[in-house]
Amino acid sequence: MSSPFPWLSFAIWIPIVFGTYLLAVGRDRSPDVVRAVALVGSLISALATVPVVLGFDAARGGLQWTEKVLWISTPTAHYYLGVDGISLWFVPLTAFITVIAVLAGWKAIEERLAQYYAAFLILSGLMIGVFCAADGLLFYVFFEGTLIPMYLIIGVWGGPNRVYAAIKFFLYTLLGSLLMLVALVYLYQASGGSFDIATWQRLPLGHTPQVLLFLAFFAAFAVKVPMWPVHTWLPDAHVEAPTAGSVVLAAIMLKLGAYGFVRFSLPIAPDAAHEFAAPVMAISLIAVVYVGFVALVQTDMKKLVAYSSIAHMGFVTLGFFLFSSIGVEGALAQMISHGFISGAMFLCIGVMYDRMHSRNIADYGGVVNTMPRFAAFMMLFAMANCGLPATSGFVGEFLVILGAVQFDFWIGAIAATTMVLGAAYSLWMYKRVIFGDVANPAVAKLQDIDGREFLALGLLAVAVLAMGVYPAPVIDAMHASVTDLLAQVAHSKFLPGSL
Repeated sequence: MSSPFPWLSFAIWIPIVFGTYLLAVGRDRSPDVVRAVALVGSLISALATVPVVLGFDAARGGLQWTEKVLWISTPTAHYYLGVDGISLWFVPLTAFITVIAVLAGWKAIEERLAQYYAAFLILSGLMIGVFCAADGLLFYVFFEGTLIPMYLIIGVWGGPNRVYAAIKFFLYTLLGSLLMLVALVYLYQASGGSFDIATWQRLPLGHTPQVLLFLAFFAAFAVKVPMWPVHTWLPDAHVEAPTAGSVVLAAIMLKLGAYGFVRFSLPIAPDAAHEFAAPVMAISLIAVVYVGFVALVQTDMKKLVAYSSIAHMGFVTLGFFLFSSIGVEGALAQMISHGFISGAMFLCIGVMYDRMHSRNIADYGGVVNTMPRFAAFMMLFAMANCGLPATSGFVGEFLVILGAVQFDFWIGAIAATTMVLGAAYSLWMYKRVIFGDVANPAVAKLQDIDGREFLALGLLAVAVLAMGVYPAPVIDAMHASVTDLLAQVAHSKFLPGSL
């Protein structure tokens, strides 16, 4: 279905235009004007995603709301956008989290405010573009383009070791993506000069090309997720990033890599995907169990939640490589839920850091005595991080565990340990930070959350509870597209004797 109005382009380019405006004239405007412009730009982009969701036909697969115009004549590439059930929910999620990020930096950032908000707005448009791109070259441009604003967000507004963390983030993700570029060039040649992703998914490829393509894509997407053992850049990036940077990084940017698996790796190289399924599942289970134990010993709240994110994203890659409807839909639901929960957890840590300028768990204790409203919100998000029923955290994890048990009981049993470990590190942190007597005089002086912080945390709380209580709209929209994906993955493209 082509779009009567270019809502997807609107959602992509409105924040980029607003961000560019702030870069051009923001330094001459007052801080209040800059904040207002950033908030308006993010809200308009978020509102533009509403017709896309409401007008989406969940009963059929394939791309909807498509826009296609010639972009580059030689080589032939198109500005080709569209969403299906797999990518649909990530568009409003990205726009929604950008609004939260704008609110999160409202008072925390004072230096280079216009450039700060410009980086977030431009990043938002680029990330939405990744989820909407139906042309391989356009996808690569958006995918790589997201590195630049996030690199600046960490490197300019981050903590004491921000330059080290920013360079490590940039190099890890860039080097992985270079192999993806080689794969895209090969697919362009193999398809007779097309960058259309749907055309690539129908190519009859031999065993060797599939294996090489799968490995090239895996290098790019595994680093971005990030999967163990190429995950070491993430804790450093989170610790040094400003609060809003951590929110966007965890809630959206990690999803770009996981999304790449279902858009490229599985449908384009299905035989190789089946061949490498066992090692990928093993790596995913290591992330779930080992990284969960690593999270248990952290003394820095941001590092703890960062390792928690790696463990939860291990669930996502596990679900994809179960090759079942319940597994893939559970993994996608986990991605969306993790966007809400991880963003909320980092926002909670940011609220405390803005007041205490410390992320060490030992510096807190008894916060509930001075910040009761904040403590209630953080309890909800900590419980959701454990996978508590009636929260969004339960939906995806339960479906993936169910799919894993159907695939192999022991894989499901190992995967289920994440709920025990998640409860251990989340509640352990919450107990030491929130409960008990006030031991630090600085905690005794804390002020509870203000209206802006209440609004940001409240919106995330509503999202976590709404998806947890009634996940049907999210899951139902995915079903037709996931069914089509699994049909592609089940169909062998191997040509005997081909190279």
